[in-house]
Parts: sequence; structure tokens; C-alpha cells
Amino acid sequence: MKPILKLYRGYANEQELIVMGHVFKPTTIEEYNFQKKNLKNATSVIKMFQIKTQANADVYLDHNNTKIHTKTLDDGYFKFCVPLYNNTQYGWIDYEVSITYKNEQISTQNSYIRPHKGNLGIISDIDDTFLVSHTKSPLKKLYVLLFKNVNKRKIYDDVVRHYQALSTAGRKNKEEFNAFFYVSSSEWNLYRFITNFTDLHKLPKAVLLLKDIKTSLTDFFLTGRGNHNHKFDKIKHILEFYPNLEYVLLGDDSQHDPYLYEAICKIFPVTVKAVYIRQAGDYKKEKIIAVLKNLESLNVAVCYFKNSSEAIAHSQKMGLIK
Repeated sequence: MKPILKLYRGYANEQELIVMGHVFKPTTIEEYNFQKKNLKNATSVIKMFQIKTQANADVYLDHNNTKIHTKTLDDGYFKFCVPLYNNTQYGWIDYEVSITYKNEQISTQNSYIRPHKGNLGIISDIDDTFLVSHTKSPLKKLYVLLFKNVNKRKIYDDVVRHYQALSTAGRKNKEEFNAFFYVSSSEWNLYRFITNFTDLHKLPKAVLLLKDIKTSLTDFFLTGRGNHNHKFDKIKHILEFYPNLEYVLLGDDSQHDPYLYEAICKIFPVTVKAVYIRQAGDYKKEKIIAVLKNLESLNVAVCYFKNSSEAIAHSQKMGLIK
């Protein structure tokens, strides 16, 4: 048995490249199989939360014909923040990371985005923003996560049309895409599930920024809950990393998105162009309406919608998409 090296999609600007991943201890646990049904799917999901990480493991990034060496943190997570020089490539670019085990090199590839020069960045929440997750009902959320495989999970109507339009908004060359980020309170354990789901539904290819990995069953039952500061920090980081973009933020009213987005708009008063909040329940919430009114006073366009068709109409009306 060999250790397992997992890489995630990275991102770069004009000066810096950031790529990240995890190293896991050797295990007999099979990869999560996205086709399994019912109880087998539940077993598969639970196993994703029982995987053990490898602290202080040596990790090597192939970059500019050199190998850059770092080590994993206590939870097996690693991150390379590397200066970029004379990089002329844009779009999705492949990168390779390796670990050594018993004199054998184990290499894995993934890709990072270096957005073509443009003026728009899109940041979206995941649960109950495009993936129907029942966040307000913890038991139902758990049931769906356990017993519905990736093919059975539901996506909101018209959300793909909206996101695809945002992905190419303002681009004359339709081969070029705007920087797209999915930021969630879900953990890295669910990375492959989310990327499979987004690929399956042809949502824009995006960088995922998730929460610290969970490695116990107790943690599993609390998945996606707790402190949302990580989301605020990740969104703030993106806006600082790409300061010359204007941003569209998409979330829902089931948790803290409107309040996080309000704080972001206050800190970046010229950067956020529009905020979209999906109504996850049966009624619009007075508190959310008040937050969005406040955002309008900061000259941010807002849309509190039940169906994505309303969000599309709003984006068209403000000239964001065609």
C-alpha cells in the first residue's frame, strides 16, 4: 500500500502561483465510487471522512524546470505559494506534484487557472446556491448526502445557463473564461464529489476553496456546520489576490452568505458589482431584504430570487450578460 496524493485546482495572478492538496496515509479504503446506490453510497461517503492524513510529508512541485520542496501541515494539507516570473501562459495550465515512498516517486497532475486579462470574477457558494442540499434541515441534508449519489443529487433549474453566461460575460473570445470560484463550508473530503457534480451538469470549471479536512465520524455528522469565518477569509483573499477584477457574488439565504457578502462589500467598496441571493425556503426573509437594501446604498446591484430565471433576467437587465 502506498500513500495517496490528492491535488486540487490552483490559481495564479501576474506575480504568484498557488496550488494545494493533501497527502493521505496508505489505506485499503477504496476511492469514493460515485455510482453506488443507497446504503453502498452511504458507506462510501462515511469512508471519505475516515481517511487518515500524513503530517510533515515531503512534497515536491515541478515548476520552471526545478523541484520546489515543502512538507505537509499537521492535517496532511500542503500549499505552495510560489513567485511567478515571465509567465506568458493564460487559461487553465497543468501542474505536477510528487511525493516519494520507499524510493518510488508518486506523481499527480492537476491544473491551475491564470485568468486571461478581463474584468470579471465570479464567486459562488455551493450548498443550496446551485446544489440542492437542504442546509436548513440537518437530518434531511445528512440523508441526501448519504443516500443520493452524484447522479441523483439535484441542481436548481436554469442555474447552469446563468453560470455559463457569467463565465463568458464580457469576453469576445468564447474560448476565454472569467475566473470562477466555488467557496463552501463543506470540507475537502467532498472535493471529488463536488467536481464530479459540476462536471456532470456542465457548470463552469472553477477553483474550489473548501474547509479543513475532517478525519473522524463525529466530524462527519457536523459536516458543513460551525464557523463560517473561513468563507469570509477565502473570499477576502480572492478579492485581494485579483484586485483589478469586478466581482459577482452568488449565495443563498439558508445560512450566512448575505452577511458575509455585506461585510465584503463594505471592505471592497469599488470591487463588488452584484450580489445574488437565492431564497432557499418558502418566504423571503425580512433580515435579508434589509441587508440587500443596505448593499444597494453602497451602489451594489442586488437580486433576491427564488428561481434562477429571475437572476438571469436581472443580469441581462444590468448588462452583465447578453
